[in-house]
Order: sequence, then C-alpha cells, then structure tokens
Amino acid sequence: MSITAILLTALIVGVVGAVVGFLLVTAGEKFKVETDEKEAAIRAELPGNNCGGCGYPGCDGLAAAIAKGEAPANACPVGGAPVGAKISAILGVEAEAAVKKVAFVRCSGDCDTALDKCNYVGIKDCRAAAVVPGRGAKHCVKGCKGFGSCVTACQFDAIHVVNGVAVVDREKCVGCGKCAATCPNGLIVLIPADAKYVVQCNSQDKGKAVREACSAGCIGCTACVKQCEFGAISMNGNVAVIDQEKCQACGKCAEKCPAKIIRKR
Repeated sequence: MSITAILLTALIVGVVGAVVGFLLVTAGEKFKVETDEKEAAIRAELPGNNCGGCGYPGCDGLAAAIAKGEAPANACPVGGAPVGAKISAILGVEAEAAVKKVAFVRCSGDCDTALDKCNYVGIKDCRAAAVVPGRGAKHCVKGCKGFGSCVTACQFDAIHVVNGVAVVDREKCVGCGKCAATCPNGLIVLIPADAKYVVQCNSQDKGKAVREACSAGCIGCTACVKQCEFGAISMNGNVAVIDQEKCQACGKCAEKCPAKIIRKR
C-alpha cells in the first residue's frame, strides 16, 4: 500500500470522527435534561428507602415535589425532623415542626382471646386469606389474621406477629405506612407517637357477636363516648374511635370500658 493511500485513509477516518463527534455534541445539547441543583441537593439528604410513605413515587419523586414547593420540607417520614431541618436549610426556610407518627394495630385478638372457626390450611398470607371463603381461621373477619403480610412489607423490622396478632415496635417504626397499605383488613393506622390511649379493636359486629368471636373486642356499648368530657371519642359503626387531637389523656374512657379494649400505651 502506498503512502498516499495510507494518508488518505487516515484523513477519511479523521473527518468521519470529527463529524460524528460534532453530531454527538449537538445532540447532547439539544436533548440534555436540565438538572435542578436544589432538587439534587434535596435528594442527597433523603434516606433512599423509596418506601413511598411520603405519598410520592420514591425519594426522587419526593425531592422533585419539595423543590417545586408541592411538598413540605419535612415530608419524609423515615428521615424525620433531622432530614426535614437539612432540607429546610437548603430551601432557605424555617424548619417546620413535624409530629412523629407510628403504626398502630387496631386488634387485640391474639391466640388467647380470639376464637377460631376452622383450621385454615391455605397460603400463609393475609391478603391471600382475605379473598377465600371464610377469610382465614378466626371468627372475627375484621381482626388480625396473623400471617404477617405486614411483617414482610416492613423495611425496618418494626412489626412482628406475637401470639397470633401483629405488634408494632414503636422505637423502630418510622411511620412509612407500608404495613398499613398491606393489611387487607385496614387494621393498621398511623397515629401520633405520643398518643396515650388507643382502641385496640376493629370489629363492626354488635356486642353478642363480638363476644362469640373474641373476648377482647369492642361491644359498642358507647360508655366511653358518654364518659369523655372532651368529645374525643365517637363511634364508627359499632367500634369506638379516639380523635388523638382532642384526647387529653385523662384515662376515664379506659376506666369505664367494660371490655377493657381502650388501653394506655
């Protein structure tokens, strides 16, 4: 091969390379995605669990929402007040006070108090049991099935099945709400971490039917409602519900409850 052919080949390769490089740079400029530095800084402070407890699609979604002003700086339940304070500093705003919330299981029907109606031999999963006739072994179809779907959903080892009923470890719980979203009976709710009294039942049956299913259920007598001086207790169907914002933690409702399912935490 002559020197002329070699030089010509090199020239062609060089020209093609230059053209391709130019096209890549042009395309990069045309289609580049602008990065919001504030959003990136916020994302760096979020814990990265992507639990969805904030109501947004993972930490990326929350960071974008906070940067746009669509979510508060303290919206991350996992990061809590420390992360909220750091994000507030990024935004240049005063840190908002956040009420720490934890999960609470509205059922006390464990193996000692809840009666079984059958021997359940299906898949040991609460959601699977909820769609078959009978909805599991327990008489109370609104109670905890005890198969631990909530345990599987929790990323923080904060909930376990103890003696047939789910129990939350308040020290470990970050209030992400994954367990609540998983429970097919809607038993698990988020309440203020400093709540003093809770109603540990979710049954909508009337008194006699409750007693036939569980010795630790609300019988719907309304004694607690009549006793409360602050209007903090009402009836949701046949079960009592405490409004934690109104509750003054006097304990009179618990004293009067004949079923003893209003309990101090």
